[in-house]
Amino acid sequence: MGPTMLAFVERLRARFEGGAVAAVVGVAEPRGEITLDVHASGWLDAARALRDEFGFEQLVDVSGVDYLSYGSDEWDTEVSSEGFSRGVEGKSAGRFVWGEQPNGAAAVPERRFAAVAHLLSVQHNLRVRLRTFAPDDDLPVVASLTSVWPGSNWFEREAFDLFGIVFEGHPDLRRILTDYGFVGYPFRKDFPLIGNVEVRYDAEKKRVIYEPVSIDPRVGVPRVIRDDARYQTAAGEAAGREVKP
Repeated sequence: MGPTMLAFVERLRARFEGGAVAAVVGVAEPRGEITLDVHASGWLDAARALRDEFGFEQLVDVSGVDYLSYGSDEWDTEVSSEGFSRGVEGKSAGRFVWGEQPNGAAAVPERRFAAVAHLLSVQHNLRVRLRTFAPDDDLPVVASLTSVWPGSNWFEREAFDLFGIVFEGHPDLRRILTDYGFVGYPFRKDFPLIGNVEVRYDAEKKRVIYEPVSIDPRVGVPRVIRDDARYQTAAGEAAGREVKP
């Protein structure tokens, strides 16, 4: 991280850590990505301060995040005598049918839903992330940023549509990507990967109809490339033959 970025991080910490709008300033090395974690009650005030005091005049994106099962690993990629063992045990996030829930107590986080704003300062050539967690997992609500950056309008509608995060104060919060009457929020980790309904054309009714999904959950198998010792073995055998009298 260069001196300009170090000075910027120190300014952020001096302004937010321990202040009226308390935020934790984190830096991800070696990329130097800066994130401000702020409580939901100070989300809007922190956004105004970043715009007015630090020159972040442009909002690039507002996204939702579901931290259910965050940090857990469902794949067994260790070497075994049977080759590639990558079976899924149990019903992890997404690997179940509509109406079921993922298993595993370790998959339940302390706070589940977060809203993340990606900000850009053109005048200072700086980027920063602003993140807040919704206090209530059953009804995740955070303040809308449309009063600070009007361009957040459709980004917040998308996060509402896909994650069910309610942006309080939004002028027109409604679904933007899913179909009319869609049930659930498809980017949540407790939404099945196969969905809840399937669509087909009924020749007798002469129209498109919706039916419950008729297939079982399917699991894709990632490819894992491991070290191949054949070349090292061959090189060692050749070296051994060379040293023989």
